[in-house]
Amino acid sequence: MSVMAGAAATLTGLVFVAVSINLSRVLSTPGLTGRAGESLMQLLGVVVISTTALIPEQGAIALGVEILVMGGLLWSAQMVLQIRYIASKTGHPRWWAVVRMMQSQLANVPFCLAGILLLRGSAAGMYWLALGFMFSLVAGGANAWVLLVEILR
Repeated sequence: MSVMAGAAATLTGLVFVAVSINLSRVLSTPGLTGRAGESLMQLLGVVVISTTALIPEQGAIALGVEILVMGGLLWSAQMVLQIRYIASKTGHPRWWAVVRMMQSQLANVPFCLAGILLLRGSAAGMYWLALGFMFSLVAGGANAWVLLVEILR
C-alpha cells in the first residue's frame, strides 16, 4: 500500500505541474478544468485510500467503511463534473465524454465494491481494491498526458 500511495502522490504532482505550466490553456479550454479536477481527485483518492489501509490493527469493517465512503465520494464528484461537461455543449466529440466517464467508472466502482465486500467480511475486497488502484493510476496518467501534451496540439 505504501508503494501505491507514493506512486499516486508522484502522479498527483505531475498533474499539478501540468496544470501550472498550461494554466491559461486549461482555463480557456472548455472542459479541461473539470478534467484536471477529476484527475486530481482520482489520484488523491488513491493516496487517501492506500494510506488508510496502512493504519495498524484496523479491522476489515472500518477499512470497508473508509473505502466505500471514499469511493462513493470520488464517484459522485466526478460524475457531477462530467455531467456539467456534457451539458456545457463544448462542441467536442461525444466519445471524449464517454472515455472520461469510462475512466471514472472503471476506477471508482471497484473501490465501492471493495468496501462492500470488506464490510461483508470477504477478503475478495482487497482484489477489487487493487483493481481500483490500477485503473485510477491509468486514468490519472491519461489525464496528465492530456493536460501536459495534448493541450499543446
